[in-house]
Amino acid sequence: MIFPAVVVIVVIVLVILLSSLKILREYQRGVIFLFGRFQAVKGPGIIVLIPIVQQMVRIDLRTIVMDVPPQDVISRDNVPVKVNAVILFRVIDPEKAVIQVEDAREATSQLAQTTLRSVLGQHELDEMLSERDKLNHDIQLILDQHTDAWGIKVSNVEIKQVDLDEGMIRAIARQAEAERQRRAKIINAEGEQQASEKLMQAAQTLMQQPQSIQLRYLQTLVEVAGIAGNKTNTIAFPLPLDLFEPLLGKLRKSTDAAPPP
Repeated sequence: MIFPAVVVIVVIVLVILLSSLKILREYQRGVIFLFGRFQAVKGPGIIVLIPIVQQMVRIDLRTIVMDVPPQDVISRDNVPVKVNAVILFRVIDPEKAVIQVEDAREATSQLAQTTLRSVLGQHELDEMLSERDKLNHDIQLILDQHTDAWGIKVSNVEIKQVDLDEGMIRAIARQAEAERQRRAKIINAEGEQQASEKLMQAAQTLMQQPQSIQLRYLQTLVEVAGIAGNKTNTIAFPLPLDLFEPLLGKLRKSTDAAPPP
């Protein structure tokens, strides 16, 4: 009768000893409570607990990647969009993560959703599409300030996608096309202005030297004749009287110098 009782006692002692031993991995910490009061943070390695007297809550210190569900946001210029994001955070103070908040992961998720709507609602659609880095940084700072009391560090926030309805996409496409046409017209007008200025400068230069106008005219005749090239074509060129002005001047002088009959 004594032997079975000893066996039972030994088995009970072994069960109690095994239940009091906890193994924590390198990325885990244990928050120890003594009669319900916080005692210490232990780990990693083997942790010995006194049954009934001590309790332990495991905390994972690895970075958690959390998807923020799509949120309905109305931008400052009254454009409805759906925005989703991803946040990266980790526990840096296991004591606060257990004592200060009931569920640190759920609390961070809810806070991220409300912060995303609040921050993006203060910006226009163009800023959401073109200034994502700045918006990511602003959201990350706000989340990090609020979660610091929970022992959580938000290391990064990334806006993944900004979805628009079909009507708004078509309106933006029309706006972009109108903007491209406006820029094209401005560039064309600036080119015409620069060309007219150069032509005016060239005309002023030619007016200072009348002989250069004749040379330019002859050069144009040569270029046009070279382009035509086809002997079946007949090209008529206007002949400016300025070319004969020197000859006519000499004839007038010779006529004036000749003796009357």
